[in-house]
Amino acid sequence: MKPKPRVTLYTRAGCCLCDGARQVLAAARGRADFDYEESDIDRDPELLRRYNDEVPVIAIDGVKAFKYRVDMEEFLKKLAART
Repeated sequence: MKPKPRVTLYTRAGCCLCDGARQVLAAARGRADFDYEESDIDRDPELLRRYNDEVPVIAIDGVKAFKYRVDMEEFLKKLAART
């Protein structure tokens, strides 16, 4: 049996697009099984360098899948492709 996919939301405080992405991912958890974590890019110099102009970024198993906005159906398709 394969492990659950790990979804990471790279975010920062005060980001309204991040709030929207968080809501989509929370709803998606009712439709798919995946591990979820958030990482504040402003707390890590490397993440800040990598994603400063792109938040929110959603990665699936460490691979960037979305930036700025995430569509529920597209997210579920990409997630299913990883399992």
